[in-house]
Amino acid sequence: MTDATMAMERGGRRLRVNWVDLGPFLALAVLLLVGFLVNPDFLSITNLANVVTRSAFVAIIAVGATFVIASGGLDLSVGSMAAFVAGIMILLMNALAPTLGSYAIPVGMMAVVAAGALCGLLNGAVVTLGRIEPFIVTLGTMGIFRALITYLADGGTIPIDRGLREAFRPVYFGSVAGVPVPILVSLAVAGAGAFLLYRTKFGRRCVAVGANAEVARYSGIPIGRIRTLAFMIQGVCVGIAAICYVPRLGAATPTTGVLWELQVITAVVIGGTALRGGRGHIWGTIAGALILEFIANLMVLSDFVSEYLVAAVQGTIIIIAMLVQRMSK
Repeated sequence: MTDATMAMERGGRRLRVNWVDLGPFLALAVLLLVGFLVNPDFLSITNLANVVTRSAFVAIIAVGATFVIASGGLDLSVGSMAAFVAGIMILLMNALAPTLGSYAIPVGMMAVVAAGALCGLLNGAVVTLGRIEPFIVTLGTMGIFRALITYLADGGTIPIDRGLREAFRPVYFGSVAGVPVPILVSLAVAGAGAFLLYRTKFGRRCVAVGANAEVARYSGIPIGRIRTLAFMIQGVCVGIAAICYVPRLGAATPTTGVLWELQVITAVVIGGTALRGGRGHIWGTIAGALILEFIANLMVLSDFVSEYLVAAVQGTIIIIAMLVQRMSK
């Protein structure tokens, strides 16, 4: 084979990879165009800001899920975990409010991130030390976390103390230079995630473990530690998402985060991360989260499909995305 032919083949491979990476963003652009044709209000500044803000929770959690899935794992407990750690945060803030006043809010924020990390550590430790499939482990912890928040709420709701509500509202309803705070937080989390995945040894090892765990083990990569850290990153992202989400309703309930697992996994897969592991795409994940929320918004603004079928559409999307991944492979 001549040098020219080899160069052409390498260029062709790079071109294919670029198209794969651009896929989620092209799909998002097409969706925005279709939405505008269906309803011109779809691209209004107000609607765009509302949709992107609502997608921030799923986007933040999906950044953590990108590490878990890229390393060959899967976390089905993120929605239940979000409800559980949100309940812990509110209970702690309410308990500290009489003595600390509004300073109870930052304490609660730090506590919820720590609680999320511990929940992720639990998932990762059981998966790696117990040598159990992540699907089974997180299916079990999904039920555990949901039962715990139901117990803490006594089957009802856990509201934020009235004296803290106004001070906590800007975390969701506030803005900086006209940009809603949840959007800024999601961009910061995505930026940190992209740096960690693309520019650090941990990120490269995470992808290597997902690509081929046996080869990674023979290469001296501590597989258990890498996967456990990936689950902990997932937990931290869940805690951050809970911080942004709680001020929206001012309470945590046993139904908080229901079906977030489906949305998160769908966003990650749409974004170009291989569900079998070995490939991660942080910014594609963000695009995937936006696509899901824009589809739901378009269903509300149009009469094509009932808004009650949003979950059915999301389920269909993840199946189609997996078929596309399989055919591209």
